Amino acid sequence: MSDNQNLLAEQRRALILDEIRRRGGVRVNELTRRLNVSDMTVRRDLDALARQGVVEKVHGGAVPVVQASSHEPGFEAKSGLEPGAKEAIAQAAAKLVTPGSALALSGGTTTYALAQRLLDVPDLTVVTNSVRVADVFHSASRHPGPSGREGAATVVLTGGVRTPSDSLVGPVADRAISTLHFDLLFLGVHGISVEAGLSTPNLAEAETNRQFVRSARRVIVIADHTKWGTVGLSSFASLEDVDTLVTDAGIPEVLREEIAEHLSSLVVADTSGPDT
Repeated sequence: MSDNQNLLAEQRRALILDEIRRRGGVRVNELTRRLNVSDMTVRRDLDALARQGVVEKVHGGAVPVVQASSHEPGFEAKSGLEPGAKEAIAQAAAKLVTPGSALALSGGTTTYALAQRLLDVPDLTVVTNSVRVADVFHSASRHPGPSGREGAATVVLTGGVRTPSDSLVGPVADRAISTLHFDLLFLGVHGISVEAGLSTPNLAEAETNRQFVRSARRVIVIADHTKWGTVGLSSFASLEDVDTLVTDAGIPEVLREEIAEHLSSLVVADTSGPDT
């Protein structure tokens, strides 16, 4: 952990959360020494993390809040988490798309944000198993605005069984995806780690995501820093299966170095701009 007094609060809290998850708990006096900040600063950071529901304060320190690995939050619950980071990630990810591409977008609130950034990219073919993502493109086609939309995206929504996050999964979705080939796959994840790779609490969604990965020429994971260290019930890909990770500036430098050992490309979105 860094001894830099000038770490932004968000970066410092990400470091603290990573340390808590790695070690199963930390004491306040340990964090003050390692981060070279005051006792009060550490306690404020722990209070903020506790309000987010990711740590539990105990006497003299904090321990992680461990959700059941099979727990799957709904779309609305996830929408309120890290909205600025998701918008910044979406903006950065959209720059990786060229007109005329065949894309796949998995379910999730970050892919939903990305879909809104792709509306003005012409001649896309978009395959998705997300009802929410499909609605973004369909709504845009019904209400194109005064200038109209040249080369509006062609959107294919897979069939399947609907999950709490409004994704369609299961054998119907898997068969549809298996017959297609994508230039780019933009993949939202429940959790990501070196050991478990990419994971989800939903077994059927894991298999659908595996099929997405098999069908894509290039796999791009879009995930904010809070997904790092989270592990769901089922892993569906390793970090070596990922070509690019697009994340936000809240991810600590020590984690960036660790990720870089496993991925060919890491994009850290700027969360300070006016569009985020």
